[in-house]
Amino acid sequence: MDITVALALGAIIGVLLGLLGGGGSILAVPALVFGLGLDLEQAIPISLLVIGVASLVGAIPKIREHQVNWRMAGVFAACGIPATFAGSAVGRLLPQAVVMVGFAAVMVAAGVRMLMDRGDTGTACEVGDSGIDWRRCAPRSIPAGATVGFLTGLFGVGGGFLIIPALVLMLGLEMSVAIGTSLVIIVANSAAGLLSHLSGASIDWVITAAFAGTAIAGSLIAGHFGTKVDTDRLQRWFAYLVFVVAAYVLVDTILLR
Repeated sequence: MDITVALALGAIIGVLLGLLGGGGSILAVPALVFGLGLDLEQAIPISLLVIGVASLVGAIPKIREHQVNWRMAGVFAACGIPATFAGSAVGRLLPQAVVMVGFAAVMVAAGVRMLMDRGDTGTACEVGDSGIDWRRCAPRSIPAGATVGFLTGLFGVGGGFLIIPALVLMLGLEMSVAIGTSLVIIVANSAAGLLSHLSGASIDWVITAAFAGTAIAGSLIAGHFGTKVDTDRLQRWFAYLVFVVAAYVLVDTILLR
């Protein structure tokens, strides 16, 4: 029964990933915790595995099209990977209820970010032929990279809903380059988070394979056919779904346990 549920939930998460990009992964941990009854020690590494592999698959065409700013990705990864291990360590010290309440807050932030997306571009960095103005960019990119890495380790989220606004609004990257750069950053942080969680977790690899397999397959299929979908409307409805799930997480964590 658990395998059937894992297959179904993985497919749903995968389709959302394929249609919306990294934002769909925000529901992976709640699906594993409430849908399959896993605890956070098991759910977070499975979520990171799915996020990392799906992001890698999405990053490959972006790399081929030269739509990755490698220096910016390197800064985010250099700051984010140590912060990912720190987030994992903090998560092991906190009660699961506290982490889930924090996760609900992150979900609300992600939903708000989806509804506020206007496609604007900032001008903090010069990212054209003249290169990057690190004097202006470093004070913004270093804290942003560390924050995203910490959240990845603590909650098992990719953080694309934070990375892309930071790259576009704060640092001035074009959206197409920001998406490719974000995917590379998510791959690095997810790999670090997975390594940091594997040491202390007892993972059911059958459930993991079922969930991850259908999630990745669903992501590829949905990504292929996603051009025919009104993604702006879908993103709005998905944001509302994220709010509902966040409310359920809070009610279940605070009132029902």
